[in-house]
Amino acid sequence: MSEGTSVVMESSENGTDYSQDDIGTIEGTPDNTILSRQTSVNLVPFIGQRFVSQEAAYEFYCSFAKQCGFSIRRHRTRGKDGVGRGVTRRDFACHRGGYPQMKPSEDGKMQRNRKSSRCGCQAYMRIVKRADFEVPEWRVTGFSNIHNHELLKPQEVRLLPAYCTISPDDKIRICMFAKAGMSVRQMLRLLELEKGVKLGCLPFTEIDVRNLLQSFRNVDRDSDSIDLIAMCKKLKDENPNFKYDFKIDGHNRLEHIAWSYASSVQLYEAFGDAVVFDTTHRLDAYDMLLGIWLGVDNHGMTCFFGCVLLQDENLQSFSWALKTFLGFMKEKAPQTILTDHNMWLKEAIAIEMPATKHAFCIWHIIAKFSDWFSVLLGSHYDDWKAEFHRLYNLESQEDFELGWREMVNKYGLHANKHIVSLYALRTFWALSFLRRYFFAGMMSACQSELINAFIQRFLSAQSQLDHFVEQVAYIVDFNDRIGAKQKMQRKLQKVSLKTGSPIESHAATLLTPYAFCKLQEELVLAPQYASLQVDEGSFQVRHHTQMDGGCKVIWAPCQEHISCSCYQFEFSGILCRHVLRVLSTNNCFHIPDQYLPTRWRSVYSSSTNPFRTATSREHSEKIQLLESMASTLLTESIETEERLDVACEQIAMMLSRIKELSRSTHGMNDITYNCPSDSLILPEVEDADGIVQSFTIGNPHDSLTLGKLKERRPRDGIDITRKRRHCSGPCCGHFGHDGSACSIMGDDDLHGDALGYL
Repeated sequence: MSEGTSVVMESSENGTDYSQDDIGTIEGTPDNTILSRQTSVNLVPFIGQRFVSQEAAYEFYCSFAKQCGFSIRRHRTRGKDGVGRGVTRRDFACHRGGYPQMKPSEDGKMQRNRKSSRCGCQAYMRIVKRADFEVPEWRVTGFSNIHNHELLKPQEVRLLPAYCTISPDDKIRICMFAKAGMSVRQMLRLLELEKGVKLGCLPFTEIDVRNLLQSFRNVDRDSDSIDLIAMCKKLKDENPNFKYDFKIDGHNRLEHIAWSYASSVQLYEAFGDAVVFDTTHRLDAYDMLLGIWLGVDNHGMTCFFGCVLLQDENLQSFSWALKTFLGFMKEKAPQTILTDHNMWLKEAIAIEMPATKHAFCIWHIIAKFSDWFSVLLGSHYDDWKAEFHRLYNLESQEDFELGWREMVNKYGLHANKHIVSLYALRTFWALSFLRRYFFAGMMSACQSELINAFIQRFLSAQSQLDHFVEQVAYIVDFNDRIGAKQKMQRKLQKVSLKTGSPIESHAATLLTPYAFCKLQEELVLAPQYASLQVDEGSFQVRHHTQMDGGCKVIWAPCQEHISCSCYQFEFSGILCRHVLRVLSTNNCFHIPDQYLPTRWRSVYSSSTNPFRTATSREHSEKIQLLESMASTLLTESIETEERLDVACEQIAMMLSRIKELSRSTHGMNDITYNCPSDSLILPEVEDADGIVQSFTIGNPHDSLTLGKLKERRPRDGIDITRKRRHCSGPCCGHFGHDGSACSIMGDDDLHGDALGYL
């Protein structure tokens, strides 16, 4: 054990101090501890250290703990995934932290006194999410490495349950060995030879392999496949707009199956221009590849398009999946598709979607760098990785080509097969080759983290195949309801105008809060750039600190055409700071309509929606009226404490009365309808000087959006029971009440702890 404590406190970069609850202590350890003997200085966490995601921080601290001689577990959090701002703080604790608690059994008797490894150890690391206009990041705000127990030796620490994990690749190998009839000991020996490790030094043991194989044997694949097809047929009978297709192999066994829900088809019609097709995960028990089609809606939220299970990972399987997906979506191919680094999938997309621009997700590529280059480059690995990131973000293809050659020469990587492959495929991952195509912001770190979190919910729902379809429906339905409520909350918030520009106030009335925020970031930065006219309709725009270079902007006022050499509008659908600077300096007071894409607008036309009926339109109009009244109620109630008290009392009474009314099992609940216009409720827009401006956009009964505002109902006929759990603290941030009485959260039981997959 170590003694001595030093406290380190640090402020955030934006000038606001972290709360005392967010600031921890960083503990020093004497030279004779296991820390100094086994870890390098670069591996020790420190206050202010940054990570791109929670998982990155967890993996870093896990590596540190393994070298020290202990393991970690996820501890306290602040916030919940999918609710409000989500998780904003996460604590990782030593596996021996806390104390065991005796819990009474169902018959009232105390459980037997089992031994526990927990001894109240205080070692921990705390990370806090910083939310601003920059790329979201997690920072270390607390760290302690003082333990009240002995730390394990290297040969002992690897046997802790946290480190006895079997990677997905190893699971595939073990499954293949089992099919070949190999014994468990033969499997372990072969894996040791393949990995080049000493006898008995694999990260898992013989017992772990036997447990894995037993879990495979407990699955009745043939019976579960029949149940899965029967479940899909049942869903199709209940809702004709549910889509599914499957393929049987020569042995009359299920080979592939794909499905999509009715609401997913609708979402694809509106937001299927940019798609993510994730195929990096498997259903291990069934040895099937899991593919998920996802996208981003006009509020920047992840939307589900479809799902597929494939028996094999080859060209024929991927071609079948893509062809089936296009069949679900009326043969409408996306403009762009983002996938992992898979050559079979690359070839299949070229065949089935020849007009679609295909790109590789850079985060999947970067995840392999440690295995590819860390040993090869040694101490130069971090410098090389930073240089790679710089090249990845370059705007000019010429600059990329020049910088790549210099990087290869500097680090002597001419003959490295991974470098050769990356360069050959540069048009699939380097931004300088992709900026001319629309990806809806899905290549950003923030969106990648949201998409990955959404996918993790699917992985945690693995069970029998027919139950898996139900769980997927439940997850998608939960995501839709959370999204609808978050959109409503955003619409009730004031839109703050920061520049006072007419361009800004005009955009605020048309774009969703998500898209407007992105445009506002560019508007705020635009004044830092100088606009120099070099020819008729041609401008050179560069930062005021630069003496040359910059971006070239072409503007033809008569045709209302404008473009920039940075291609940000083509890439994200949001005008760049260079274009906005040219518009403002040339007395243009609004953005031409074609540069405020319908895809990012609050009012998204749904005239081509085949599912709309007269009844659904009337229902939508009533919802619009209700939402407008709710907005007015909130605006008027917050004027005084007396008004607020009366409003809370009356709303509580009204909600109680509404909940007493019976729920309809048909009629309105069977209608897929549109939520009220996001632009309908824009009660107050506050500019930088504190002046409140009011915006009213047309007749509230004349505009509809394609987003869905649902009541609590099963998706496509699936009846899923939910558990009610009361929240002890504030839930929506407006009033002091618990989750059971919350008008926004309580009625749908949207508490993360009540859902088994979170």
